[in-house]
Amino acid sequence: MTEFAYESKLDVRFRDLDPVGHVNNAVYATYCEQARIDYFRDVLKVEGSDVNTVLANVEINYRKPIEGLGELTIALGVSEVGNTSFEMEYELSFEDEVVATASSVQVVIDPETKEPAPIPNEWRERIENFDI
Repeated sequence: MTEFAYESKLDVRFRDLDPVGHVNNAVYATYCEQARIDYFRDVLKVEGSDVNTVLANVEINYRKPIEGLGELTIALGVSEVGNTSFEMEYELSFEDEVVATASSVQVVIDPETKEPAPIPNEWRERIENFDI
């Protein structure tokens, strides 16, 4: 298991399941999104319209199906910081087993021009103090 400083706990919901009782593959991206929102709130201290990022890339590697309802743990952290973007890595665990890993690239944008903008210094400091 990869060690990340931040964890988010989510419940697998009935509506997440497909007809054979597995979590639908598309839902994994939603789980990562929710964990990312939690990270922004708790670590970067921003939420709502103050989260001025767009998702540039997401990759998910499925290792094992999630079957049934229960609690999902998503460990995550920032693995790389650039000038206008940063990469996050995720490890999704269900019943103490890693079921998927993922990564995403977030690009900070200027809310008015919608163009890439430098990562705010406050965010950079919080990321470096928390993850790197």
